[in-house]
Amino acid sequence: MATGTKKSSDVKQSRAKKGAKVNVFHQRLGTLTYHQAVRLLGDQGPALLRGGAQAFEVQSDRDVYLGGDLFRVRVLDEELESGLAVATMTLNSGRDKQLHLNCNQCEVPCEHLGAALDYLLEAKSVLGLAMPPDESVPLENLTIEELRQRAMADRQKRAAEETMRVRSMDTDRPWTDYVVTSERSGRSYRVALRSLAEGESYCSCPDFRTNRLGTCKHILNVQTKVKTRFSAAKLRSPYRRKRLSLRLDYGSFDGATPRGLRFNLPFKTDANMEELVGDAAQHSITDAVDAMNRLQALEGSGYDVTVFPDAEAFIQRQLTQTRVRQECDKIREDVDNHPLRTELLNAELLPYQLDGIAFATGAGRAILADDMGLGKTIQGIGVAQLLSELADISRVLVVCPASLKSQWRSEIARFSGRSSKIVLGNGEERIKQYQGDNFFTICNYEQVLRDLSAIENVPWDLIILDEGQRIKNWESKTSNVIRQLESPFRLVLSGTPLENRLGELFTVTRFVDEELLGPAYQFFNSHHVVDDRGKTLGYRQLDVLREKMQPILLRRTRTEVAKQLPERTDEIIRCEITAEQKEVHDANVRVVAQIAAKKFMTEMDRLRMQKCLLMARMSCDSTYLLDQDAAEYSSKLERLGELLEGLLEDPSRKIVLFSEWRRMLNRVEQKLDAIGCDYVRLDGQVPQKKRAELVSRFQNDPACRIINMTNAGSTGLNLQAANTVINVDLPWNPAILEQRIARAYRMGQKNPVHVYKLVTTGDTIEEGLLTTLASKQDLADASINFDSEVSEVAMQSGMEDLRRRLEVILPKPLAAPVDESQKRRVEAEAEALALSQKRQSVSQASGQLMTAALSLAGELMSGNDAKPPAEETVTKLTERLGQCVDRDEQGRPQLTICLENDEALRGLATTLARLLG
Repeated sequence: MATGTKKSSDVKQSRAKKGAKVNVFHQRLGTLTYHQAVRLLGDQGPALLRGGAQAFEVQSDRDVYLGGDLFRVRVLDEELESGLAVATMTLNSGRDKQLHLNCNQCEVPCEHLGAALDYLLEAKSVLGLAMPPDESVPLENLTIEELRQRAMADRQKRAAEETMRVRSMDTDRPWTDYVVTSERSGRSYRVALRSLAEGESYCSCPDFRTNRLGTCKHILNVQTKVKTRFSAAKLRSPYRRKRLSLRLDYGSFDGATPRGLRFNLPFKTDANMEELVGDAAQHSITDAVDAMNRLQALEGSGYDVTVFPDAEAFIQRQLTQTRVRQECDKIREDVDNHPLRTELLNAELLPYQLDGIAFATGAGRAILADDMGLGKTIQGIGVAQLLSELADISRVLVVCPASLKSQWRSEIARFSGRSSKIVLGNGEERIKQYQGDNFFTICNYEQVLRDLSAIENVPWDLIILDEGQRIKNWESKTSNVIRQLESPFRLVLSGTPLENRLGELFTVTRFVDEELLGPAYQFFNSHHVVDDRGKTLGYRQLDVLREKMQPILLRRTRTEVAKQLPERTDEIIRCEITAEQKEVHDANVRVVAQIAAKKFMTEMDRLRMQKCLLMARMSCDSTYLLDQDAAEYSSKLERLGELLEGLLEDPSRKIVLFSEWRRMLNRVEQKLDAIGCDYVRLDGQVPQKKRAELVSRFQNDPACRIINMTNAGSTGLNLQAANTVINVDLPWNPAILEQRIARAYRMGQKNPVHVYKLVTTGDTIEEGLLTTLASKQDLADASINFDSEVSEVAMQSGMEDLRRRLEVILPKPLAAPVDESQKRRVEAEAEALALSQKRQSVSQASGQLMTAALSLAGELMSGNDAKPPAEETVTKLTERLGQCVDRDEQGRPQLTICLENDEALRGLATTLARLLG
């Protein structure tokens, strides 16, 4: 090292001891990046750096001087008359952090300056300038080494700033296992500390598995604490491994060492053990079969090998996946004629669907990114079914948007017959449901955030993410939590795994395979092109990215599989009713049920029933249709918005959308306006002369994607440009439903047509309509369908048909809400009646008691030989007493005795008691 350099270093250390400020010039040199060096040299920067490094040799002790405000490099150049060029760098005081470059032989940036800058970038450690790269430089503009330095600096910073609780498994030794708990996340990890050097310790955290740095913030935090707890002598004493073990090596930062298995030899070993382990102690092996052969050989020779959990999982997954992939490859050889098309599920799979199932099953962890409408849900169910046959899986977690949970349960029942459970209820109830023995457990993304601990405690075999683009935001809490879920098999279903930015694809892929695309900073560095401020200008090396993604991602467009698609595909989209919709719906259904139960029905009854049926159907769409002044509740509008966004991603989609009600179309069009979709509208109020213009625009303008219609507006139209029909609600009559669909599915249609029927579920009238529409189709099928086997169809009168249909569409009898005021009146009447009956019985008993007592008193006072009273006197007294009595409903006399007060009443009772006693 040059004298000036050493002197500068000594001065710097002296000033540091005195508390002097950090040398800004040295700090700038230390943080200088390759990208910044290139920019300092101008447009020819890369060539000048490369040319200077190749043409000239710089020796630190001879050619380099670093002072307080000067960096000077002597460059020997034989082509110069003087044989020497002097390149200098100083800090430009006029511009923040800007360096000023100069060469005493050249007036423009030259290879002499290139040689000086190249030396600086390579020799920062020698010069005592090693610092993390300038943070203002986007990571996309860093070299691989600069990228590693920044990644390390980031983890060192977090290790120093974050609070972590550390518990040692052996407090007498520094090289032992530690349990580290982060106060920020509350999660705990195992750190196996083996030295203070990089790459020799282990942590169970996700970052250690994926960053390829050989360390993480938890290891760095423990290393810092260990330095203060143990003496230098103990820290110098190396870790002595006592046992032979097999671990997972997570690969090197530069990619030269792939992820694989590596044996750890004990401190005391022998020649036979070393021979059996071979080079697997120095190099990672990626072949699980090779690792198993060595393990079996070691065990057979009497050596006890500890296999760490991550290594065991790596072996198990690879061995299982190899066998499964071989079976799936056989399926994919001839999907058109493979028997699993009809045997795997309770439906005939299209060839591309079976191919997708075999691809995802064979990959083990995959992304199915087919266009909407190609059946990703049935393929997801098929993957679970095939894995149950090939890998004996039994627990599948489906994570989907809340609006799709009922849809998944219905499709599972329809296609597989496997047990399924939708997670509902409070926290304790949800925990039990995750732990149940259902084959499929269905929850939504929001529940995963709340129930992470409960979900993590279940050993899932397969996790399916539906609408997997929900985790596209790398920094979102949902994305971070979802990526913590563990399972040997994983499947992402998404028609749009990449919506706006390349980073979204990286995030989705990370759930499927955390190793495939490397750490995030390496991915962005490799594929993003940004300006100096980090704004994305474009993407690069996409051919490399496609090659990496090919084993795990499969995407088919409608155009690619059009020949396999049926001419028409019908799909039911189920939407779970909200509590507010349910309240309105059930109130109207109860009235309908009461009227339908009548033996004879008047015209007024029929009118009321029709109105209530109409309101019940409207409530299944939206409460807004019934009350425009109250808050709106509509699960159907929410689901429809998601459906439309997905469909419109495909530029070939042309959609005919139907609703019974113009007001519902207004709500739909608000959704379309929000997502920027161009549309036209035809309903009964559009003048006839304007219709041709609107239809022509929909048919011929590629920008016009949707035509919104009511039944009244659709009569007689031919819309062959459309390939999708959405029924927002269902009509009463199947003929009307078919008329709607026939706008697009008719002669002249060259493309397959996809028909969607949105149905609000939860014991609703719309669920019943599905059945009654199907039953009314029987007659049409028997009449005009030449394949029909129906020979007879029973016909019923209009009233009988209405009653029969109501029996089908009305949900099971509902418990009527309690009318509290009426209940109180009835209770009061019952109490009054009970009190009256009690008084009557007391009065009757009292009368009998009075009669008996007075008779006894008369006998006692008159003696045994007393003459009976005169008949005339008895008659007169009877007449006078009769004037004092009332008669009850049976005509019995009631004598009311008025006493002065309660004491008098008690006195009378006492006297009677004495007389009777």
